Amino acid sequence: MGRNTRKRRSPLATKVVAGAAALAVGGGGLVWANFYASAHESGSSHHRTRSAGAQVATIQCPDVGQKLRNVPRGARSGVDKELARLDEQITEAYARLASTRQAQSGDSGYVQNAILGPLKSKRTAALDRIGTNIRRVGGNAPDGLGRFAECRGMGADQPGGGNGDNGDGDNGQDGGQDNGQGQDGGQNGGQGQDDNGNGVAGPVADDFIDINDVQPNSRGSQNGLAANGDGGSTGTFTTDCGVNENNLFNSDNLIAAPGVDNGAHHTHDYVGNQDNDAFSSDEDLANAETSCQNQGDKSTYYWPVLRLQDGTEEFDANDQGGGAEGNIGKILKPAQAELRFVGNQQGDVVAMPQFLRIITGDAKSFTNGDANANTAWSCSGFEDRQVTDKYPLCPEGSQVLRTVNFQSCWDGQNTDSANHRDHMAFVQQDGSCPDNFQAIPQLQIKLAYDIPAPTVENGQVQNPYAVDSFPEQLHKPITDHNDFINVMDENLMNEVVDCINRGEDCQ
Repeated sequence: MGRNTRKRRSPLATKVVAGAAALAVGGGGLVWANFYASAHESGSSHHRTRSAGAQVATIQCPDVGQKLRNVPRGARSGVDKELARLDEQITEAYARLASTRQAQSGDSGYVQNAILGPLKSKRTAALDRIGTNIRRVGGNAPDGLGRFAECRGMGADQPGGGNGDNGDGDNGQDGGQDNGQGQDGGQNGGQGQDDNGNGVAGPVADDFIDINDVQPNSRGSQNGLAANGDGGSTGTFTTDCGVNENNLFNSDNLIAAPGVDNGAHHTHDYVGNQDNDAFSSDEDLANAETSCQNQGDKSTYYWPVLRLQDGTEEFDANDQGGGAEGNIGKILKPAQAELRFVGNQQGDVVAMPQFLRIITGDAKSFTNGDANANTAWSCSGFEDRQVTDKYPLCPEGSQVLRTVNFQSCWDGQNTDSANHRDHMAFVQQDGSCPDNFQAIPQLQIKLAYDIPAPTVENGQVQNPYAVDSFPEQLHKPITDHNDFINVMDENLMNEVVDCINRGEDCQ
């Protein structure tokens, strides 16, 4: 299926190939099968002797990109490339972690000495280069960037924290002085969780929940769900851009890693703009074709693909971003993709500027913590039951639903920001925008998938589905995220705003 679109390659993309390619198994996943290997391992995965030295499921690092708030525009290109390099370094370190389980079981200091220590050295150098990029254009580099160099081991069942957007960068000192072995609450980290026989890390049985076991309305008004109410601007504008019939896929991220090939380390599904990769300029986007029925909408809408881990070898089975980085199985296109813009509970909305960029959700929520997590998973017929950190098991005939409501308050000045978040905000509990922010049309995306419910028995999940992720994020559902770049022409954007403010339903 599909194609992996590229204009040209970046030198950053070539460095991880040797490490990750060496881990290819079957369809190309990062090896997980030796996670619990020890000298006393039996033949059955249910009766393995777990080694205390092999409790580290993944690697948790401070998310430097979310901590950089004041990067001069002239430095952002260089800084973004260094941030992408940091992601690449984590990918390489995770690849080593996944391929050295036997060595870890015999050496309690292996993870720290052979993986986390060298990773810290590489991150220190990249952080120094970030400071240099900022100072080169006359900016002031943040003090103490080096404190974000240190990473730690993390168990498979430990939610992240302390390294996210609001984290303090404590380098794992909150009980994490475990020599990298995940002893701080990770003694049972991942215990009983295997690779489901497919050779990759996750998802596991604990990542799924029967939709009947989800409490109705338990998600409340989290992250902008209170945005559209009975007052204010009550109209809607729906744009139909299909479900990626043109098979436009790549593992780039034009917003977070512009100019970097494979900057996402997972594959994205695209609708709307048809010239969207890491090297697309605003001019390229404006001149591109679109899959939207309204040809005035050349916006790009993208999200990580869902895959059914059924052994299918997709077009990217041996590629970076695909199977070589643990994203394996059949790519599942949505059966329906509903893209609509709604109003603000407190008043009128104003036009979005062209080329406004918005990221919602967090691709690193498993290790960062859930501060920016923002996807609601549910099932058709059960829309009042939504969950962020589990994949739903839907009854026969019910579709898996994946819904997200974007930030809808804009700072009135910037189309992007250094951490790609600060120029946008969610509405407050009463539906109003924070001070100095203006309400814009809120993008809501609902994707519906026809997926047979996985079978969960004896702590194992058969034929699971999962969102593509950075390798170290273990395909956790909480890492789902969506991206949007507004490339509507001025006439269409004015039509959207007028429709919403008049309280009409348009398309």
